[in-house]
Amino acid sequence: MPHQTRILVAEDDVSTHESWRESLNSWGYKVDVAEDGVHALEIIKTFQPDLLLADLKMPRKNGLELLREIRDMGLKLSTIVISGEGDIPEAVEAIKLGAIDYLRKPVDPPHLRQMLRTLADSIEMREENLTLRRRLAEVGELGPLYGRSPAMRKVITAIERVAQSAASVVISGESGTGKELVARTIHEMSPRRNAAYVGLNCAAIPETLMESELFGHERGAFTGADKRREGCFETANGGTLLLDEITEMKPELQAKLLRVIEEQRLRRVGGTAEITLDVRVLAASNRDIEQAVRDGKLREDLFYRLNVFSIMLPPLRERGDDLPLLVDSFVQHYSERNNKHVVGVDEECLAALRAHPWPGNVRQLRNVIERALIVCDGKMIGRHDLPEEFRSAAQGEAGYFKIRLGTSLDDVEREVISRTIEFTGGNKTRAAQVLGVSAKTLYNKLDRYQQEG
Repeated sequence: MPHQTRILVAEDDVSTHESWRESLNSWGYKVDVAEDGVHALEIIKTFQPDLLLADLKMPRKNGLELLREIRDMGLKLSTIVISGEGDIPEAVEAIKLGAIDYLRKPVDPPHLRQMLRTLADSIEMREENLTLRRRLAEVGELGPLYGRSPAMRKVITAIERVAQSAASVVISGESGTGKELVARTIHEMSPRRNAAYVGLNCAAIPETLMESELFGHERGAFTGADKRREGCFETANGGTLLLDEITEMKPELQAKLLRVIEEQRLRRVGGTAEITLDVRVLAASNRDIEQAVRDGKLREDLFYRLNVFSIMLPPLRERGDDLPLLVDSFVQHYSERNNKHVVGVDEECLAALRAHPWPGNVRQLRNVIERALIVCDGKMIGRHDLPEEFRSAAQGEAGYFKIRLGTSLDDVEREVISRTIEFTGGNKTRAAQVLGVSAKTLYNKLDRYQQEG
């Protein structure tokens, strides 16, 4: 249940503070009132408000004296002071004492409402971040990210540092390590979290459609453009856009992308009007992104514009200490999802999981646990519930399959692709790497297989 923001109004005029109480209650806040600074201090101890609206001129203890005592008590209480005509010097002094802002009487209700909404959002975000940090300290968890290993603690610390800023971030790591999850966590912990989060896989979009996908198009801009369409930048306006596998984007389009990011304006394909943007751009790649720059896969100027902050995700094989934690989290998640009472994995099963090289990383582990839980008949997942490569007596035979003589090359190719995707736990980008082809080539082949049936 969301936290209901508590506001204390310290105002000696009864009609004024009752009017404010009525408005604040109607806006969804929990409110208490005090007629002077002494009474306000008493209420603060029991009511524990998130926000304080304090008049500067009050009997017994005025607004400035109240702020000094709050500061001396070590309380972090967001305060807005209310000043009358000629009280500007006192209002400035209140800011020096820790007040967030001041309002002049008579207070404009729409302005006050917007100010309180912004402060309430900031307080809620701060509380959630504190909760996430406590969970990390206790169990190695930051939202949906898990990790007690030094490598993952480094990642989580980086996320906490960068989330509150507007900086662009490059997220690197092998396929299946959780780059999209990191991007989403950055968004959810940022001031943009109430706006849209949009993720675009640049490897999965045909080159001919990529520009329209990013920037949108006007009706009639090209064959098949029968209506105007917003692109990902417009959809993410005010929020966050993740460009996954950005090194798969052709260089000419990278130049246009750089201009849009720098100018925060775009024109739809076939359009003339400029659209103003406020989008935070995150980029992800499973390549060595600096090598991609050297190889000409990524423009150097775009790289430097995006790489304000970088996060490198470790592969699962380098996170041995995290594997039991990840397994437990997946077992709990899929047990609830499938309405099964499975509580964990046995020691033999865990040993088999630890011994696996995990070419598909965390995504592959998740898929393996989901499958094992579905076939499991007891309360504990055993090695016999795992896929064949985990339970084969002759481990040297795992990862092989037989081809019947007389099979066409096309069918062999289909089988190799299918088996490789299965081997990487459904991770198509990693499968493309294993097969030695580009992700676009693999996606094109899969599209063709689907059309052919």
